[in-house]
Amino acid sequence: MRGVESPGCEELVERTANVGLFVTCLADLFRPTVGFAAVRLLEEAGCRVHVPLQSCCGQPAYNAGDRTDARALACQAIGAFEGFDYVVAPSGSCAGMLSVHYPELLKDDPAWAVRARRMAAKTFELTAFLVDVMKFEGLAARFDGTVTYHDACSGLRELGIRRQPRALLAQVEGLSLAEGQATDECCGFGGTFCVKYADVSVAIVDRRIDDILATGADTVLAGDLGCLLNIAGRLHRRGAHVQARHVAEVLAELCDEAPAIGMAPPEEAGP
Repeated sequence: MRGVESPGCEELVERTANVGLFVTCLADLFRPTVGFAAVRLLEEAGCRVHVPLQSCCGQPAYNAGDRTDARALACQAIGAFEGFDYVVAPSGSCAGMLSVHYPELLKDDPAWAVRARRMAAKTFELTAFLVDVMKFEGLAARFDGTVTYHDACSGLRELGIRRQPRALLAQVEGLSLAEGQATDECCGFGGTFCVKYADVSVAIVDRRIDDILATGADTVLAGDLGCLLNIAGRLHRRGAHVQARHVAEVLAELCDEAPAIGMAPPEEAGP
């Protein structure tokens, strides 16, 4: 646990944990299957899942220097989620915003600072929550294929998430994991970075694509949908036949939906 004191994991897990699912904007707008997969996994782990009315975590505004709107969104999220035992997000970047940046963002307001620290203490990225808090084992999933994993920057560097998704993938029947040489390198997305510095972003993601292709994997997985869509879009533009999926989809065996392919190139885009 981080920040203020909170009930120990063992105390909460002894009863059914009430989990507030922070769905994330990208999952809601571009890939709802990620949200459904998260619900299935949390319920299989023994949690009672709630999805309160919610909005953006505020990270785009925060990264752009708009502290006013970022604080307003932070306060909105805290109000929506503070009644649950845990807050879980299928995204390292959103979980990092809630658990790392909210306390800093609201530190000058004593009342909100306390509430932000309480929120931070019970916020987890999905795979970290399943492994570190729920000690979830015996995953009943199958995926026939070779996958490689991309460690998204926020999850890896802010939250220390690396072993957790791999521990869960090791339980998936039929799945083979092929590790690349640069799994911890940035994909070039960086939220608004890829818009402001498009040429640099493309150069960075091309390095990741080269490493992904070198593994021979037929699918690339990630725990952060922003990174995944960026990688998927570049794979598509390069004509690479590698699928891109959120790790939760594979763990929950919800792979009936077509893999993510990012946005279509301009010549393929509709009106």
